[in-house]
Amino acid sequence: MRRIIGVNTWVWASPLTDENLPELAAKAAGLGFGAIELPVEQPGDWAPERAAEVLAGHGLAPIVVGAMGPGRNLLAAPGSEIVATQNYLVHCLGVAERLGAQVVAGPFTSATGRAWRMDAAERRERIEELRRNLAPIVRQAESRGIRLAVEPLNRYETSLVNTVEQALDALGPLLGPGLGLALDSYHLNIEERSIGDAIRAAGEHLAHVQVCGNDRGPVGDDHLDWPAFLDALDDAGYAGPLGLESFTGENATIAVAASVWRPLAATQDELAARSIRYLQALQDERAGA
Repeated sequence: MRRIIGVNTWVWASPLTDENLPELAAKAAGLGFGAIELPVEQPGDWAPERAAEVLAGHGLAPIVVGAMGPGRNLLAAPGSEIVATQNYLVHCLGVAERLGAQVVAGPFTSATGRAWRMDAAERRERIEELRRNLAPIVRQAESRGIRLAVEPLNRYETSLVNTVEQALDALGPLLGPGLGLALDSYHLNIEERSIGDAIRAAGEHLAHVQVCGNDRGPVGDDHLDWPAFLDALDDAGYAGPLGLESFTGENATIAVAASVWRPLAATQDELAARSIRYLQALQDERAGA
């Protein structure tokens, strides 16, 4: 199965804005990407209608990505914070609708980097709370023909949903047309005993896939078994895009948030170019075989 390869604008810049999107979209298209992940860090950073025009001009398919920064929580937080987070997710759905995007992906549980120890009783309580607070957003997503995709994160970035198994357990009653999973090779590499088995377990619930080298560097320059990764996606029936997600260390805020303490490639352009060349060649090889 041949998949579109996309790239997140976080590879080069943060935040995404009306001013930098035209340059980033042109760069992505010039490197051969067929889709682009557009982060919504703060509502109003960029206009969906203008973005739709820019992307159409370059033939790029849109994917909306949410950012769970400090204060964005759907559990273990004041009611006002939870309502504000729900409103933020509704905003992201509206952005996707205006763009014509089918997926809104992100770690939509609590603020990234927020982790604490829970016993079994508290974990079940927090899962029930997450379901209650996520349910109205899932209903809205389904009514708009959009799929919210919740991403499990590694243990250093959250303590609630780290694995596919935990995600299926926590989100099970809500999974369907309005809600699926977003899997990221970086987190899978840390948390899953078998990446392939985890992808296959996600199965029909797999709504979006993000990729990068195991160190957040270029795909293919790392130790991950990428042919086996694509085999697992085939087995799961996933036909959507592969979104390259990495981060620039040149922006202080994003460097700290993503723990980018050293260059991941000679340049960010090289990180993107090496990744798409590898993935295109691998897909060509598989198609030929």
